[in-house]
Amino acid sequence: MIAATTRRPLTERIAAAPISWGVCEVPGWGWQHQPPTVLTQMRDLGIAATEFGPDGFLPDDPQGKADTLAEYGLAAVGQFVPVVLHDPAIDPLRTVETAMTGLVAARATTVVIAAATGAEGYDARPELDDQGWTTLLANLDRIADAAAAQGLTATLHPHVGTMVESGEETDRVLAGSRIGLCLDTGHLLIGGGDPVRVAREHPQRIAHMHLKDVDLAWARKVQDGSASYTDAVAAGMYVALGRGDVDIAAIVASLETAGYGGWYVLEQDTVLAGDPADPVTPQGAADPVADVRESVGYLSEVARVVEGSRGSSQSSSHLDQREGTQA
Repeated sequence: MIAATTRRPLTERIAAAPISWGVCEVPGWGWQHQPPTVLTQMRDLGIAATEFGPDGFLPDDPQGKADTLAEYGLAAVGQFVPVVLHDPAIDPLRTVETAMTGLVAARATTVVIAAATGAEGYDARPELDDQGWTTLLANLDRIADAAAAQGLTATLHPHVGTMVESGEETDRVLAGSRIGLCLDTGHLLIGGGDPVRVAREHPQRIAHMHLKDVDLAWARKVQDGSASYTDAVAAGMYVALGRGDVDIAAIVASLETAGYGGWYVLEQDTVLAGDPADPVTPQGAADPVADVRESVGYLSEVARVVEGSRGSSQSSSHLDQREGTQA
């Protein structure tokens, strides 16, 4: 999935998502910031682009989505689209194609698919049988082809509480389908996978990145069932990049070395407390801007180190070649 083309500097490929401001598709998730606040704060933080967020956050009209983002000077990256993929009685393409219409209008690049269970929320999921897996993998290939026909890249996002959340399930998708991978460093860790290993072993399949850092103690509680996913998020399981237990620097270094030129979307999921009738002020939670600002700073420092190391390595390689020629 990684193209060997000239890449923009990493700091120009930092994007955001409304979930870092508590904006989520799950009913009852928490207090929701309004679009003008979220988009203004993204712009003021120096972020170049954003994902769309859940249905209803931006205008439904495809051109309206594009115009709204343009008003705030933000490029469009993609959209998170949870759809049921494992049920032969459900065709996910209609939902995905609707999303792709908006993505094309906004000149976005990526559709991010999650294998929804069919129930609301991410606190429980059924087990897939072989028929379910066959259907899911076939639908992923159909979606990949439909996206390519629109000039988009389709990716599968392993996500806690969906039919693909663990490292083993991610490997099964990589082995059994042609779709690209959206590597979400937090969800894969919480689901029992190793995002560092995936980045090192499958860099050519990674077409999109969601960067999260995680408090491993809370992740363990989700894994052993002593806390629900939603409760763990509300308690602060996701932390600013560099504060948690995900080796973000190693993951970024692996991808950049392999030639990754895509977006790094900052996603520190949060649940904000407050009165839903009050459109202005959340209660009992810190301002999300602080965490996003800290994450931008940390990733910028990682970029400086990674790009500096790559430049030094290239200079050394070129020097060796010159010395060999002179000899």
